[in-house]
Amino acid sequence: PKTIAGQSVEYIVLDDASDTTKAVANVRKFIVEDKVDIVFGSSITPNSLAMVDPVAEAKTPMIAIASSLRIVDPVDAKRAWVFKTPQNDAHMMTAMSQHMADHGHHKVGIIGFNDAYGEGVITEFGKLTSVRKIEVVASERYARTDTSVTAQVVKLMAANPDAVLIAASGTPAVLPAFTLRERGYKGQIYFTDGVVNNDFLRVGGKAIEGAFLPAGPVVVAKDLPDSNPIKKVALDFSRRYEEANGKGSMNSFAAHAWNAYLMLERTAPVALKSGAKPGTEAFRAALRDALENIKELVTTHGVMNTSKTDHMGFDQRARVMVRIDNGKWTLDK
Repeated sequence: PKTIAGQSVEYIVLDDASDTTKAVANVRKFIVEDKVDIVFGSSITPNSLAMVDPVAEAKTPMIAIASSLRIVDPVDAKRAWVFKTPQNDAHMMTAMSQHMADHGHHKVGIIGFNDAYGEGVITEFGKLTSVRKIEVVASERYARTDTSVTAQVVKLMAANPDAVLIAASGTPAVLPAFTLRERGYKGQIYFTDGVVNNDFLRVGGKAIEGAFLPAGPVVVAKDLPDSNPIKKVALDFSRRYEEANGKGSMNSFAAHAWNAYLMLERTAPVALKSGAKPGTEAFRAALRDALENIKELVTTHGVMNTSKTDHMGFDQRARVMVRIDNGKWTLDK
């Protein structure tokens, strides 16, 4: 949308190529040259963390589209300027660990990325293991760019886990699943919400069939009950997105980005009412204040209520458990 509250909106898009240095350079360009009022992004955790310092220095609000809790918590002087749309790892791990316990998976092996993403997932999962009576029997790491995880999988399988959690995102999360199945692992595999895209389903094929993961409700919007307020917003977004990008193109990450727009649509009119003009420090401050006081904003992933201590604003309505069934995401009822 080109206008919000009668004001024209200009979108400037730069690619950080998943590189933290480039992400920081992009943000500095936005701030110094383009004099932006708000920054959306990055879509991955390491880059979003790297962007916190420059936006805080410039007193420019930022809405990250990455999941780690550390991007927005604790809300200190720097993070006062930072918000995010994806659910926290803690939300997702609460749902996942409950599901494991309910299904009798008490011995769990983990293999995750050796970066901030993997670390965030593993840390949050670790906080819940004693409550759920889950024992982590082996924990291995790998790099996003690795082409083999055989050594790690051999160690995992030697520990004989009931289930394996793959703490990774995107198509690189397929590699451990392939290797586990190839070596005859018959236990349950769990992924994180970081895998929710069609490329993952395509690349994963049979190796990921029957796996479970926690995800935002948008992924299975059509399966939600009509009484769920998220359903209407999620289906509306899916329709718009697929009209623009082709059938089957809708994905969880695009929905997180749309939610950043919904946040701006809700808060820009509030900032404008303060009398501050876009392009000024006063407007950016007013926008930040409005972002911190969002109430009952229904998004594609949940209902948002932000506060001085919560710059994400979702409750447990923001996640469901999903099963990969015949190459599709299905609601685990």
